[in-house]
Amino acid sequence: MKWILASASPRRKQLLSEFLSEFEIIPAIGEESADETLPPRELVCALARQKAEEVAAGERAKGKVVLGADTVVALDGEILGKPKTRAHAKQMLSALSGRAHEVYTGVCVILPSGERIVEADRTLVHFNALSEAFIDEYIKGGSPMDKAGAYGIQDGGLVERIEGSFSNVVGFPCELFESVLKRINEGTVSAKNGGEEVEK
Repeated sequence: MKWILASASPRRKQLLSEFLSEFEIIPAIGEESADETLPPRELVCALARQKAEEVAAGERAKGKVVLGADTVVALDGEILGKPKTRAHAKQMLSALSGRAHEVYTGVCVILPSGERIVEADRTLVHFNALSEAFIDEYIKGGSPMDKAGAYGIQDGGLVERIEGSFSNVVGFPCELFESVLKRINEGTVSAKNGGEEVEK
């Protein structure tokens, strides 16, 4: 079974390679258009589905499995996407400082049959209290600008502790994907998992 990852994220590529020895990368390039008033779990599922469906509709995807994923950070129910400017990144990091927030990653797998598995994972992240000097230095390094919530969990000094999947915060929930992959390999993709039905 041949796979396509509908993402240019180097972090997702690295994590997926732990499960699949070979896969193509065809990033979704369409503008994201999901309803941002949706609850975070529903939003990431919608965005992951949108990315996977865009790539699955292409000629190169015929007969292959397409995987889409999307990650958002939510603080008090408000979605924090990728920062638009350095000032925006500072605003986000200052808001996260010393508090707990949620990270959701949605995954959509589209099989050659047209069946879709759409699920999401959630991790609770507790931030350290960050000084203004730390935030300024962190932003100067450039790391926040391509990441939801303006941070990478792999970067030091930010996170006190997490509750849930570490890889989910990086952008690809390995534990959830392992479960999905097992069901695909066993031919049981229509089974319920996590309370969600497989879409067809």
